Amino acid sequence: MQSSSKIYIAGHRGMVGSAIERALRAKGFDYILTRTSSELDLRNQQAVADFFATEKPEYVFLAAAKVGGIVANNTYRADFIYENLMIEANIIHQAHVYGVKKLMFLGSSCIYPKLAPQPLKEEYLLTGLLEETNEPYAIAKIAGIKLCEAYHDQYGSNFISVMPTNLYGYGDNYDLKNSHVLPALIRKFHEAKEENKPFVEAWGTGSPKREFLFADDLAAACLYIMETYSGRELINVGTGEDLSIKELTELVAKTTGYEGEIKWDTSKPDGTPRKLMDVSKLHNQGWKHTIELPEGVALAYQDFLKNREVYQV
Repeated sequence: MQSSSKIYIAGHRGMVGSAIERALRAKGFDYILTRTSSELDLRNQQAVADFFATEKPEYVFLAAAKVGGIVANNTYRADFIYENLMIEANIIHQAHVYGVKKLMFLGSSCIYPKLAPQPLKEEYLLTGLLEETNEPYAIAKIAGIKLCEAYHDQYGSNFISVMPTNLYGYGDNYDLKNSHVLPALIRKFHEAKEENKPFVEAWGTGSPKREFLFADDLAAACLYIMETYSGRELINVGTGEDLSIKELTELVAKTTGYEGEIKWDTSKPDGTPRKLMDVSKLHNQGWKHTIELPEGVALAYQDFLKNREVYQV
């Protein structure tokens, strides 16, 4: 990519898309195309075709998606599969039609089978059953990977796929019903501290292990991969390190300054025991994360405090 290249970020207002935009601008890329969902409905085939016909972007970061936590994924199953299929199919096809030089599709670690061996290697895709609660979202993301592979195979399109691990960072979603575990914990502990609650209740046993990557680290990885990788196969992006939900909960409590008790509701489900990415392929490409979890959680918490009204919390 040249500094004068026309770069389209689909989903620039989301946590990932905004991080990619920050990273691009920091490196001197000025010709960045963006559209809000009210300006361009990515589910609308004709609208996306018209946008590509008019703007003719040279590079595309496909970070737009309908996303949510376990409750949202399980409740809005039709919305999650339909909307994500439409978004990715429309953009990937028009990128082919208008000769985009390179496209990066961002997936999710939930594409891997529920009981896949740990850590999760790229070749484990489609080797087993998915986690039931977010199966529609995962299937849509798998379809996006396969679209990129198919256009690569049939047309020689330089379309690549990256699979990030669990993400957090600036502009995260703090809605307790629809958010992921880390932002939900930040909000929960902050409010418990404000209200002097004697204890905070956490779900499950705290034993499952999870991996977390700061969104700005993901953005740095995306730019690096865009410049250095053109393989047909997907590539995992993560830290290659995980910790238990209990350890995460204690870290968030410490970061927010909450000093009460943590009670574990063991009647609630734990979910998948472990979800750790194998990032050896990424490390072999020459990239490694720079923001460790304690620093990242502190940065996310400061962002939460600064933007509570924006996040409607």
